[in-house]
Amino acid sequence: MIKLSQSRLAAVALALAAWMPLHASAGLLDDDEARRAILDLRAKVDAMARDVNGRIDAKADKNITVDMLNQHEQTMQEIARLRGQIEVLANQIAMSQKGQKDLYADLDARIKKLEPRQETIDGQTAEVLPTEKQAYDAAYARFTSADYAGAIGAFQDFVRRYPTSAYAANAQYWIGNAYYMQRDYKNAIAAQETVLSNYAASPKAPDSMLNIASSYIELKDLKNAKKTMQQLVKKYPASTAGQTAKDRLAALK
Repeated sequence: MIKLSQSRLAAVALALAAWMPLHASAGLLDDDEARRAILDLRAKVDAMARDVNGRIDAKADKNITVDMLNQHEQTMQEIARLRGQIEVLANQIAMSQKGQKDLYADLDARIKKLEPRQETIDGQTAEVLPTEKQAYDAAYARFTSADYAGAIGAFQDFVRRYPTSAYAANAQYWIGNAYYMQRDYKNAIAAQETVLSNYAASPKAPDSMLNIASSYIELKDLKNAKKTMQQLVKKYPASTAGQTAKDRLAALK
């Protein structure tokens, strides 16, 4: 009679010995190691199944007791159970790997949101944080929707938060324009003079001077209006604002 019970116990012990270390350290394996370990374990379990079936087939011509058949069935059930555990382990590793990939993708997306971006502002390229652009665009949207008071507050907040931003000169310029649209010409002049003192190299400087001159005209202060336009023509003769100032000076004579 075949000592199948011992074979079954040895087979189960071998499978468990191979499976348990893999299960305990699955989280420590990298992708390739985990795949190789699972493939090796599957191969061992399949070899066990073939060995058990081979022994039964080799003794098929002899008397096989009911007990032997039961042992064989139990062994095959144990092998099936181990195969199921292998599949569960493989699925756990796959889910863990997917979770790690999703985590890295999320972190990468968050980092990109914080990284400066290249923006073209008045023909000049500059690095701008996404938060800067969002704040500036939101303030400008208020100006274009004729919410001048809201625009002034939003642009002033922008300048306080981002005083060295490439958008700072533009923000200060639009503050002056918003005051002008509210017919608050004194504050319009003060805001545009801030552009000239703090952002003299900005492409918005000629437009700020023209806005100052326009505000003086609205205040009926033609002397300062002419003086400002003359300075504008002298300092920025090739600018669009300089040409406009030149034409206005000719009209005022």
